[in-house]
Amino acid sequence: VQLQASGGGLVQAGGSLRLSCAASGGIFSTYNMGWFRRVPGKERELVAAIDGRGRRTYYIDSVKGRFTISRDNRKNAMNLQMNSLKPEDTALYYCAADPTPDLGAMGSNAYWGQGTLVTVSS
Repeated sequence: VQLQASGGGLVQAGGSLRLSCAASGGIFSTYNMGWFRRVPGKERELVAAIDGRGRRTYYIDSVKGRFTISRDNRKNAMNLQMNSLKPEDTALYYCAADPTPDLGAMGSNAYWGQGTLVTVSS
């Protein structure tokens, strides 16, 4: 599976961004999809995930109510709508495809896209 992430940028605190991930080379609906982020000096963090059919989602507490993950299996695409952004959301965001059934345990068997940088200014 090949993944291409896009949509990062610079935004002021309180603003919004929409990240997109385009997939190719596999049966998209068989993979759970997720967004991870990494800040220098910190471990990679799973931010949000969605199951293959788009019926179950997972969010870390710090983004609940602000971020929304979605997918369109007809278009082999996944999105992350990020609202009310905070400076602490600044990170390199990666999309991932993972067959692991447990959404919260995604990562160890994942295919990765390149990162897209999100910078939130205060």
